[in-house]
Amino acid sequence: MDRVDIVIMNNDTFCPKDFPELKNDTFLRAARGEETPYVPVWCMRQAGRYLPEFRESRAGKDFFETCRSPEACCELTLQPLRRFPFDAAIIFSDILVVPQAMGMDVEMVAGKGPTFPDPLKDPDDLQRLRPKVDVAAELGYVFNAITLTRHKLEGKVPLIGFSGAPWTLMSYMIEGGGSQTHSKAKRWLYAHPEASHKLLSQLTDVIVEYLLGQVAAGAQALQVFESHTGCLGPVEFKEFSLPYLRDIARRVKDRLKESSQDNVPMIVFAKDGHYGLEDLSQSHYDVVGLDWTIDPRSARERTGGKVSLQGNMDPCALYAPKEMIGEIVKKMLEGFGLRGYIANLGHGVYPDMDPEHVGAFVEAVHTHSRKLCK
Repeated sequence: MDRVDIVIMNNDTFCPKDFPELKNDTFLRAARGEETPYVPVWCMRQAGRYLPEFRESRAGKDFFETCRSPEACCELTLQPLRRFPFDAAIIFSDILVVPQAMGMDVEMVAGKGPTFPDPLKDPDDLQRLRPKVDVAAELGYVFNAITLTRHKLEGKVPLIGFSGAPWTLMSYMIEGGGSQTHSKAKRWLYAHPEASHKLLSQLTDVIVEYLLGQVAAGAQALQVFESHTGCLGPVEFKEFSLPYLRDIARRVKDRLKESSQDNVPMIVFAKDGHYGLEDLSQSHYDVVGLDWTIDPRSARERTGGKVSLQGNMDPCALYAPKEMIGEIVKKMLEGFGLRGYIANLGHGVYPDMDPEHVGAFVEAVHTHSRKLCK
């Protein structure tokens, strides 16, 4: 937490302190459940391939080399803010930088996605992982990107840092990439439960230090992505996912409190984890992110006002005409209510989506919520 790195860009020096004053704190206030003049909005993958300027910036460049360049990550993070009046930025990076920091090779293969050339096959392979990860040394490039971006944002909106959750990262490390069934990773849960818990604990330790490092670098909120919740049943979720999600939030918050930085909201997004909504609302996070399979009113009822909610428009609704997007947004706002709510999609923006329709989504959230607030 006491690390201070200097980032130099175009002969300018940037330190993780003396950041510009925040001008729009609507997102942070909503995350804390406070009253806001309108509903804030941002999108998962708002910096993505649907933007022509993103494709141009990324052309011919290795994905993870881009992730290791603070200047490139800063530029990609800022691009959607130049187009749309989002109420938050999220640092451009990838959840799989954590397995890389633990000693695993990960490549981004065109047409296939993230690929581990040598995935974990059995518990003996855990010996291949670094027993102790120097997070500042291995992931300092992410911290530098956050510091640089926080300065370059000029206080326009808050900056979100993030990490993948232990089960999601474990699944990638064993499957070797994306999977429909996650059967190789789930096999570990049933055949090697002790080794599974050992790996999940090891991941948790790294993630805690990683998230704390992001806050020290300038992140003003944190999101934990449990993207593979849907392949677990309720019993497996309660044993192999939920305890580690809770542990991350509790440990991060305790450490932040020790350094008087306990005003950093934490968001958990457990995709397809509708069966665990009650548990997630009592897992030490300030905000629970929702996918589009959950009814907003039901989510409010089941979480009992314990947390703010984020989500949850079906990303495919962005294929609809702009007028219809506005109607869908209005119904979503009416379902969630206005307080303790952050509008978002139920997953990330897809590469083939029209930027103008993303803009229509953002405008509809702001316009309709301002009217409803009156």
